[in-house]
Amino acid sequence: MLDFETCNAARLRRDAGYDGVFFIAVRTTRIYCRPVCPVKQPLTRNVTFYPSAAAAERAGYRPCLRCRPETAPFCPAWKGTKTTVERALKMIEAGALDGDSVEQLAARLGITGRHLARLFRRHVGASPVQTAKTLRIQRAKRLLNETDLPIAEIARRSGFGSLRRFNATFADLYGRAPSSLRRKGFTLPSNNAGPRNDARENERRPDAVEVSNPCL
Repeated sequence: MLDFETCNAARLRRDAGYDGVFFIAVRTTRIYCRPVCPVKQPLTRNVTFYPSAAAAERAGYRPCLRCRPETAPFCPAWKGTKTTVERALKMIEAGALDGDSVEQLAARLGITGRHLARLFRRHVGASPVQTAKTLRIQRAKRLLNETDLPIAEIARRSGFGSLRRFNATFADLYGRAPSSLRRKGFTLPSNNAGPRNDARENERRPDAVEVSNPCL
């Protein structure tokens, strides 16, 4: 189990050993980053930590375009101890929820959809559906950055049901079209503006880490 102080110490020294174990969310910019992010580090009072990218996005944070959370290694702190969740994540990453329901995924795991949702809330900090959405976006971001595939093909390979849905998802999360994210040399605006629908800054969420709560 990782507490706030452990996460914060790893953040301050940009410890690569924690890359993928947790994500840093900055309240003032509404951006979330990896522990190895090269940008100027925020004040400790302005950060909180999440066990997954999906949990950070569920709380209203936008992925950093500098450290690219989608490229972080998948190594949550509980890996190896929660077999059902690990299996579910691998299946979701392979596209299990691109066409099937949570109940169908749960049935393949031998449990109910309700129990699967409960496990995800406890260990991932987000629902299976939110996790699938985040993984689709991460897959698309990798293809945007690493290939010259047409946007429509990237949408299809990433598991989005339509190009319209793909464009709307990126507009909601990044505030711009997917095509703009593949332009050479693209960087965030200097003010690191947050998402359009910012969550209330003082809202407390059980999946976020505060000083007295565990990060996972």
